[in-house]
Amino acid sequence: MTRQEEIQKLKEEKDAVILAHYYVRPEVQEIADYIGDSYFLSKKAVDLPQRTIVFCGVSFMGESAKLLNPSKTVLMPDAEADCPMAHMVVRETIEKARAQYEDLAVVCYINSTAKIKSWSDVSVTSANAVQIVRNLPNQHILFIPDRNLAHFVAEQVPEKQFVFNEGYCPIHENMRAAELEELKIQHPSARVLVHPECSKEVLSLADYIGSTSGIIQFAKESAAKEFIIGTESGVQYALQQARRDAVFYFPKTEPVCTDMKRITLEKIINVLKYGTNEVHMENGQADEAAKQTLTRMLALA
Repeated sequence: MTRQEEIQKLKEEKDAVILAHYYVRPEVQEIADYIGDSYFLSKKAVDLPQRTIVFCGVSFMGESAKLLNPSKTVLMPDAEADCPMAHMVVRETIEKARAQYEDLAVVCYINSTAKIKSWSDVSVTSANAVQIVRNLPNQHILFIPDRNLAHFVAEQVPEKQFVFNEGYCPIHENMRAAELEELKIQHPSARVLVHPECSKEVLSLADYIGSTSGIIQFAKESAAKEFIIGTESGVQYALQQARRDAVFYFPKTEPVCTDMKRITLEKIINVLKYGTNEVHMENGQADEAAKQTLTRMLALA
């Protein structure tokens, strides 16, 4: 029996569904029931009938799935897979901003811990942040934790006043504009598609700026045959599935999230067999507050 066949058998036995983020290994995406970005997977988790969710992603994704599905079992193939940015804000930053602005809305990128979500008013993803911020009645916005996405959203919604936090995604932050410029010289007909977690210098080179799912959709619908991609390299699997006739180029310094790559087929088999790495929430006031930011996001988006 192959590992893929064993996973299929265990899924049926355990009434399980496998969700995978675009940044995990190609072989993991290949066996997943649903592949997507944070927003799609958060929304999908609510609608699924299976009693067990195997979430092939990092810890904040498992927390979000559990908050939205408290009666279901949520398993993480690797309990140590985490997102550094998810921790990059302190409560004092939020309290100071709330004291300064009466009408403040604390907008929390979904790439954050449940604790940080509980300090916030609404969660957003890179796919829906502009829409949700624009529709909020508040004029003052504290956007946490990512500064690059915050500045991108602020430029799209100039009528609001933003307070910025200094968090960032190390993978996107470390992407160098010079490497993308080099690729543009080598491939002058290529369209440049980048994620808004990148720096302003990188964004300035883009033909399209959007979420991972947005990048895939743009490439799918574009007449171009060459693309320069400014996001984590795991998205190449979905891009190639969407456009088998196109060529995708990534920066010389390959953007790799090592936490996402911790997830393997063997680890998926292990959690399905033994029910290890289950996500537990305390279901107290803090968790309820965190859940409210997610349910509000789903309602507003």
